[in-house]
Amino acid sequence: MAQIHNLGFPRIGAERELKFAQEKHWKGALSHAQLEALGAELRRENWQRQSGLDAVPVGDFSFYDHVLDTSFMLGNVPERARPEQGQPLDAYFRVARGRAAGDAEGVAAGEMTKWFDTNYHYIVPELSGRTTFQLDAKRLLAQLAEARRAGVPAKPVIVGPVTYLWLGKTHDGCDRLELLPGLLRVYGELLAALAREGVEWVQIDEPALVTELGPEWHRAYHLAYESLAGPGPQLLLTTYFGRLRENLELATSLPVAGIHLDAVSAPDEVERLSGALPAGWVLSLGVVSGRNIWKSDIGKALDVLEPIHGTLGDRLWIAPSCSLLHVPVDLTSEKKLDAELSSWLAFAQQKLEEIRSLGDALNQGREAAKGALAENARALQSRRRSKRVNDAAVQTAVKRLSPGLGARKSPYGKRAGAQARLFKLPKFPTTTIGSFPQTAEIRKARGEFRAGKLDANAYRLKMRAEIERAVREQETLGLDVLVHGEAERNDMVEYFGEQLDGFAFSEFGWVQSYGSRCVKPPILFGDISRPRPMTLEWTRFAQSLTRKPMKGMLTGPVTILNWSFVRDDQPRSLSCYQLALAIRDEVRDLERAGVRIIQIDEAALREGLPLRRSEWHEYLRWAVDSFRIAANGVADETQIHTHMCYSEFNDIIESIAAMDADVITIETSRSNMELLDAFDRFEYPNQIGPGVYDIHSPNVPSEQQIVELMQKASEKVPAERLWVNPDCGLKTRSWEEVLPALRNMVSAAQRLREAAQGSVR
Repeated sequence: MAQIHNLGFPRIGAERELKFAQEKHWKGALSHAQLEALGAELRRENWQRQSGLDAVPVGDFSFYDHVLDTSFMLGNVPERARPEQGQPLDAYFRVARGRAAGDAEGVAAGEMTKWFDTNYHYIVPELSGRTTFQLDAKRLLAQLAEARRAGVPAKPVIVGPVTYLWLGKTHDGCDRLELLPGLLRVYGELLAALAREGVEWVQIDEPALVTELGPEWHRAYHLAYESLAGPGPQLLLTTYFGRLRENLELATSLPVAGIHLDAVSAPDEVERLSGALPAGWVLSLGVVSGRNIWKSDIGKALDVLEPIHGTLGDRLWIAPSCSLLHVPVDLTSEKKLDAELSSWLAFAQQKLEEIRSLGDALNQGREAAKGALAENARALQSRRRSKRVNDAAVQTAVKRLSPGLGARKSPYGKRAGAQARLFKLPKFPTTTIGSFPQTAEIRKARGEFRAGKLDANAYRLKMRAEIERAVREQETLGLDVLVHGEAERNDMVEYFGEQLDGFAFSEFGWVQSYGSRCVKPPILFGDISRPRPMTLEWTRFAQSLTRKPMKGMLTGPVTILNWSFVRDDQPRSLSCYQLALAIRDEVRDLERAGVRIIQIDEAALREGLPLRRSEWHEYLRWAVDSFRIAANGVADETQIHTHMCYSEFNDIIESIAAMDADVITIETSRSNMELLDAFDRFEYPNQIGPGVYDIHSPNVPSEQQIVELMQKASEKVPAERLWVNPDCGLKTRSWEEVLPALRNMVSAAQRLREAAQGSVR
């Protein structure tokens, strides 16, 4: 009998219960006990949704981030966050966001970056030559006990030791792998503790195995798993997000009891891995996408699985490709999606139904899943034949793309001079990244407008009032380049997708991005076009309120692509080029309306990178081309900005330079300007705004802190090419936090100018 299991389930709740509880707790309106009770209830609901599986993940739930959970379980807690007394969650949230509930003062939050090539963010483990590890498995063991009481066939899930070190960062130059022996001692203690609880299988996640690993990492894998071998739970070595390639031989040589392959990302490796499978091993195949929301072709999956099942029998396990963390909870909550489109989709709950159908068909014959197979085939056929998916005019426009479409009229040096004469900005010009606080009043107005309780004109007037407030506050602060604040925008991707043909939207399709931050990705199902201007009215109104330059704010084609659920029936590059042409039309409309500074955010450029460096070139080629097509149909005097946040991009700095934006703004506050190390080896030619204000923390940076960060930046980039700005948009913060932070930022810029003027004298 083939076994069916799952690797992880969305932790936020079908109605984002976790998000709202977290935020109430941080405000002091929900106690630790109440937050813990809510977590227990969400776990019970998740386990109920996974009923009927042969093995259900335990330990995949988190109050913020599962990598941070691992750091705490291993005793790797930064000294600055440890409370002398009090609740463990206080220390946890200090690392996660810089402050716990009730803290008068904050601490530096842990660095945050993207989880492999997804839009989920994890808190980077902090490592040094002095790092020691000490097991604290109380939380995992408590969840295991909860699951047992609920009758759940529990399979604990842990991040593997090598991947944990691979994800971490050192700041004292030590070799992370020197910490492996001490780390393995604690992992051994953890497995022993699970063995005492009678655990049979442990899912040990090692996604680093789908990346390019040097010989030292290969040796680390051998050392790690030889150390962990022996009596105790059987280990399911779990990989996902890509192909094993040259690491397949490494993976199958380790002393574990089974391996999981992401067969959606690596369909060509199924036969190779099944042929190389050591005697007695379990082979788990992820045949249902855990990262996208399209229905799987379960008939095609059965064609692959049936012969393997005939050979392996109960040693064949079937699962989603990765944790379902990356998809929404339940499609049945959607009442406004039209029936045709809805029939093409599967959220987490429906993906588990696909897994159950596959199990029925394998174990009892296809006749046992006849109804599910027929319904699945009808849905796939409907999608292939739908006239909503294909637009001949859009396809023709993409075919006519030429290299000249992505070229600026003049090189940066000439453009910079023209822009300096037009804008007359001071040294260290100040700006923000685009959004201002999305207050309760804004959200209420948007909700009433969508519910039909507020007509279009009344809604427009409310949004105009919020835009005027943002402009007046910026003028009072003394910022040099203003933004309209994006009061009318629900989300930087969803807002644009709602106005483009080829997109659809769910009501409850939320997924976790980080902590309490949830996003509702657009569903990109067809060819893309822009029927009308999307931002022109709001930007033109904002510019009419001030004589200072007003930035037009757009989301770039690569970010819209990477932060959407993208159609899987054509190459992603084609969809990106279609988006680029739509954004290009918007850029040119803004310029014609007199908007001469336009920011095109590409926050997700790096997360679309293939996990293997050898595959980067092709992605970067079409990603950079798409940005240039979107941005470069403007005059020299029009200044193009772009923004990137919370991504390690030092290793793609040449491609970022090739985008040829006049100004780039980046996150550098949490990493203490570490991201600027790229400029030690690469002379970035254009202007740059290193973020000096960590907007993901409630902490207000001091003027002195900002000055010191900018002084550090000026060691890497000439001062005349530096801007001063936060590291991301301000929509998640309150005005009470934003105003003093920006006031300090403007004062810091003034001090920097005075210091520069003094040095000239």
